[in-house]
Amino acid sequence: MGKPTGFIEIPRKERGYEPVEQRVTNYREFVVNLGDEELRRQGARCMDCGIPYCHSGCPVNNLIPDWNDLVYHDDWKAASDRLHATNNFPEFTGRVCPAPCETSCTLNIDDQPVTIKTIEYSIVERAWKEGWIQPRIPRHRSGKRVAVVGSGPAGMACAQQLARAGHGVSIYEKQDRSGGLLRYGIPDFKLEKKYIDRRMAQMKAEGVRFHSNTHIGKDLPVSYLVENFDAVVLAGGCEVPRDLPVPGRELNGVHFAMDFLRSNSFRVQGNIVPDDQFISAKGKNVVVIGGGDTGSDCIGTSNRHGAASITQIEILSKPPIKEDKALTWPNWPHKLRTSSSHEEGCERLWDVVTRGFIDDGNGNVAGVRCAKVAWKRVDGQWKMEEIPDSEFVLKAELVTLAMGFVHPVFEGMLQDFGMALDSRGNIAADTDGDKAYQTSVEGVFSAGDMRRGQSLVVWAIREGRQCADAVNRFLREESNFQSA
Repeated sequence: MGKPTGFIEIPRKERGYEPVEQRVTNYREFVVNLGDEELRRQGARCMDCGIPYCHSGCPVNNLIPDWNDLVYHDDWKAASDRLHATNNFPEFTGRVCPAPCETSCTLNIDDQPVTIKTIEYSIVERAWKEGWIQPRIPRHRSGKRVAVVGSGPAGMACAQQLARAGHGVSIYEKQDRSGGLLRYGIPDFKLEKKYIDRRMAQMKAEGVRFHSNTHIGKDLPVSYLVENFDAVVLAGGCEVPRDLPVPGRELNGVHFAMDFLRSNSFRVQGNIVPDDQFISAKGKNVVVIGGGDTGSDCIGTSNRHGAASITQIEILSKPPIKEDKALTWPNWPHKLRTSSSHEEGCERLWDVVTRGFIDDGNGNVAGVRCAKVAWKRVDGQWKMEEIPDSEFVLKAELVTLAMGFVHPVFEGMLQDFGMALDSRGNIAADTDGDKAYQTSVEGVFSAGDMRRGQSLVVWAIREGRQCADAVNRFLREESNFQSA
């Protein structure tokens, strides 16, 4: 702790954004970062608490006070080494993570947490610029081969750790490019894909082999993996979206949010998407059903398309603007969150249930029939009741369903493996004990959303790292696993 009074003397300062009217004209990232001197000042605000709750608030257990102090002392290289000790891809989390670490910061008791996410982002980008991030080639090869199915953050983290431990690793991805949800699910204005390619180049130099356009269970049978590899890791996503079975669901213009986002990302990243297959919001009244991050991404994308209007509806009640710290800190609080996409323009409605979609007479959606609801606690549980005579209609030529995901796809790979599932339909695998991350099939492991369910990128990285440790122990009687 280089400056004991830093948190008293220095106010919190966060990075900014380009003006709305400028950033909505393109799909580039629009964050305006702080300068090095201001970042040093922000690092000085870290109190190096006796119990650093930010460690447990961060799923990968980043050594946050350590690298905050190193930034304050202008030792950026050591800060990068400490950051990469727990996180394979801080350039991803520094962009798209909601920063539960800042929620857990002791200074958040007074709503002035350390700008941890900004400092993390700045450390890794400085490290790339200075050439400090280099491939880590293992001194010895084990001769063991591991197949990783899915190239999202869980699969990539697992593969990199295993390659550094000396194993031969092959990643199989069904899309035409690797990156999983990072590649086509998260819009480019939040994460430009050159940063995925940059990290993949490092992994290739470390010995990881990437196989795209290879759908396991369709293009390649699971028997191939079992026969040709010593272990298999299933790190695909939780891809089955929650549907909305109401009248008019079949109408043209009603789409799952991820179909809308992928359509846009394909075209932005240079893939050919014919106009009759491209889902456009240009000139349309858009209704986004679902109030989470995916819905927010639909709003930002629709604004860049030039939508006539955007309305986001949520069945739950509007959260409080400020949480009760005495009840929630240091845990993740339930409170109103306004994203950069919300700031770009949309109307947000709460306590709204969707009753159906209106046909324009030609099989296209023309509106959304809605009703207001009230939530009441009955016998300790929240119950929803529709308010009488509260129906209304929202005009809409495009509707995106952004209500989350329920479980991984069963057909194909999972059915062919015949593995056990948990009560939610995810792959059954514990995270502790001698059988950590192992499925019901010998030699087959699972990590990330396919095991955990829909979650954050930072949780995927954590599970990928821990799963790699479990696979390494499985492959070696005595582990010599190396942390990245």
